[in-house]
Amino acid sequence: MRAVEVVKDVYWVGAIDYDVRNFHGYSYTTHHGTTYNAYLVIGEKIALVDAVLGSFSEEMFSRISEIINPEKIDYMISNHTEMDHSGAVPDVLKRMKKAKLVCTPRAVDELKKHYPDGWDIQTVKTGDEIDLGGKTLRFYEAPMLHWPESMFTYYVEEELLMPNDAFGQHYATERRFADEVDQNILWREAEKYYANILWPLSSMVQRKIEEVVKLGLPIKIIAPSHGLIWRENPLEIVMRYLAWAKGERTSDKVIITWDTMWQSTTKLARAIAEGIDHEGLTPLLRLIPHSDRSDIMADLLEAKGILVGSSTLHNDILPTVAPVLSDFEVLKPKGKKAAAFGSYGWGGGSVKKIQKSMEEGKMEVVMEPFTVKWVPTEDELKAAYEFGRAFAKAVK
Repeated sequence: MRAVEVVKDVYWVGAIDYDVRNFHGYSYTTHHGTTYNAYLVIGEKIALVDAVLGSFSEEMFSRISEIINPEKIDYMISNHTEMDHSGAVPDVLKRMKKAKLVCTPRAVDELKKHYPDGWDIQTVKTGDEIDLGGKTLRFYEAPMLHWPESMFTYYVEEELLMPNDAFGQHYATERRFADEVDQNILWREAEKYYANILWPLSSMVQRKIEEVVKLGLPIKIIAPSHGLIWRENPLEIVMRYLAWAKGERTSDKVIITWDTMWQSTTKLARAIAEGIDHEGLTPLLRLIPHSDRSDIMADLLEAKGILVGSSTLHNDILPTVAPVLSDFEVLKPKGKKAAAFGSYGWGGGSVKKIQKSMEEGKMEVVMEPFTVKWVPTEDELKAAYEFGRAFAKAVK
């Protein structure tokens, strides 16, 4: 299998997973598959930066063998312990008997809990370097981006940053560089990646980016652990991360997502959408059973706001709505403007649950819930339309 040169003496030797459709259990859909990126840096000594999912180790070794004998590798650098990057590490160290495992101090215990012990381990901290013989690898700890032990590896002479899970996308393709692929898919997957993995860590994302900026670290190429390598204007993805972390990048879109039992809540959603459209914003209607929760969160990343609706069942939400509310509570889209709506027969508990989850997610609830009893009348649909207009004005 073909290795791909990133810069002189640095090769992508990862693996392509066209088939995976769910990630992190079933919390995140990967419609376009993914890649597990590993990078071979060749000097007088040789380093492998990150590995791949264990089931893809032979694919990685095939690519490495195209360039060198794998037994010649001196360092196995583990930026991140998660198994999609470390799964092949035991194979690497079994075959490459002289290789030293390089990681942060926090990673040592994590690796020992995941895999058999007995490796030759060298721990590094921010600013530490390994000289491969005219090729310098410098390390930067990046705790909680997105695990406690995470770090970035920087190839000094080529100004190449290998930040593991930061700046990645789940996008399987034979192409290796971001400028070679469909830009709509690329940026959509970058948004989805941030929204579903890094959004709750936004304060740390902002802090780390500002820290790197203060260091004056020149960056020509960013080579993440998933998806495409950023070689043309690589700082664009960095600036987008910073804007997403600050909540500064917004479109004209408003998400309306809901489920319904006997169509009453659907009628409200349609009327609310018309009101939003009247105010010049673009409503995105997402009926939850026909939608994807991780896509909804990706939509929300740059949306002006979101309305969530549900019929009431047993004084609660419909079960299909629960995963979206769980994402609010876990991903914490802080500051996103929001409101609830719904229909009921006698108890009316659904909107209370929706609003509570929004508040737990640090969202800004800008309006009291809109509800109707049983089937909405024409007057109530007009009121829902006005509710949509008012929400649009509140989020502009």
